[in-house]
Amino acid sequence: MESIAKKTRKWKKKVTQRRKTLEDMMSLNEIDDIDVKVSMIQSLIPLGLQAVNESLQKEVMLLAGSKYEHGKKNVRWGKQAGSVYLLDQKVPLTLPRVRNKLYNVEVPLSCYKKLQEPYKEDEQVFKKLLNGLSTHNYREAAELVPEVFGISASNLSRRFKYASAAKLKHLKERRLDKYDFVAVVIDGKRFADDGLVIALGITIDGKKVVLGVEQMATENHRPIAQFLQILIERGLRYEDGLLFIVDGSKGIIKAVEQTFPTTSVIQRCQYHKIENVVSYLPKGTQVLWRSKLRAAYKEPTYEAAVRSLDKLSVELHNINPSAASSLKEGLEETLSLHRLGLYTELGKSLGSTNCIESVMSRLGQYTDKVDRWRGGEHIQRWAASGLLALEPRLQRIRGSRYLKLLRVRLHEETAKRQKKQALGGSTINNLEAGIHQSIPEN
Repeated sequence: MESIAKKTRKWKKKVTQRRKTLEDMMSLNEIDDIDVKVSMIQSLIPLGLQAVNESLQKEVMLLAGSKYEHGKKNVRWGKQAGSVYLLDQKVPLTLPRVRNKLYNVEVPLSCYKKLQEPYKEDEQVFKKLLNGLSTHNYREAAELVPEVFGISASNLSRRFKYASAAKLKHLKERRLDKYDFVAVVIDGKRFADDGLVIALGITIDGKKVVLGVEQMATENHRPIAQFLQILIERGLRYEDGLLFIVDGSKGIIKAVEQTFPTTSVIQRCQYHKIENVVSYLPKGTQVLWRSKLRAAYKEPTYEAAVRSLDKLSVELHNINPSAASSLKEGLEETLSLHRLGLYTELGKSLGSTNCIESVMSRLGQYTDKVDRWRGGEHIQRWAASGLLALEPRLQRIRGSRYLKLLRVRLHEETAKRQKKQALGGSTINNLEAGIHQSIPEN
């Protein structure tokens, strides 16, 4: 009798053979499916060309009548080589010509003119190239029938340039008054030796919308203020107050305060503040101090956070006075959500610039493929194309249900500032610090 081990080996061998046979059959089925798809495509292209020829002949009939018909001002005038787009592929055909006898000029065929425009503004080519398909490999990836031409690297580059220029124009000109924004995040991204400032809006229901991009080498307040004015001209609504989340750039903060003196509340990124402070300290102590500062910022109330941070500031002063000075600089702006009483609800999403940092990182999936930037317009086209491709996939911010309450608090703060301004009080550019200074109401 066969041993149990021997029987087990035979059984495993049969299972392996059956599995291999099944995989071979599946592979053959996949190959058959591909062959069927290719044959269908190859049969559909001629059908498409036949429909195009019928449309051209029909238009010629309407313009010049039937063959050998006399008395028409338009007459048939031979043929010439031409081409049309079927989807994103350029296919040659023979084009009939019509001429006006009275003025001795050629009559263009409207059907042919329309078919010479790439399908949907080159959207298919645009998506393929944006997602990393090389122009030099496009022919092998896209050519379906031997008759197709016009997909050389230079031709595709021109088509992508036109499509991406249209994306940039759309991003810079689309109206913003249809959105109800409650917060705006502003940050910059470097491209070679140049840079872009990108603004991301957060609507009352938590959706993220790219407001615009502006090229500038540095985050100086003058060009950023002009950028914000352009957003206002495009319909950005700010009368009820906006929360601006920034990384601590003085140029951005100054531009926001100048453009929105009574309707802006600035929340400086707590993560950037912590990293700036610990950068003054020895590497061996950075982890400990990073943990201490995070714990202080996580205090649920403004008063508790101020006490913890003041205590750490005194302790830091004995270790490194420069680190203590860095902590005090702009400290009130890092506690804006605490003063509004919404840090527990919105601190994780709006207490830092993480929501735009993640967008910048995902934008790199598109722009990092570019080997050499050829000027600012090239940078802006790629950035706008990538941002618009990302925008539909951006998720709502965490705690979005509390944004309506944020709107109420911002409206109250705006009304208080405007009242003070109307009564002749000095304009404050950030929320009042109740502990450090007290301005009595008139």
